[in-house]
Amino acid sequence: MTHGHGQSGGHGSSHGGGSKGSGSQSSGKSSQMDPAAASRIQSTGDKNTSSQTAKSGFGPRAQASAAKNQQ
Repeated sequence: MTHGHGQSGGHGSSHGGGSKGSGSQSSGKSSQMDPAAASRIQSTGDKNTSSQTAKSGFGPRAQASAAKNQQ
């Protein structure tokens, strides 16, 4: 009898792949960045300095986009 099928189960084997292209906008519509959303994004990045949001510099870009959209 053979058990296990030669696979390790896959727990923890995927690092950093995550949520490319899967934003919270599921309706297919795009919306502009507003100051409140930009503030939440930057605050989250500041609190979690090891997160992808913080490492990518998305918070400051979100702030800049929100400022541009307010003009």
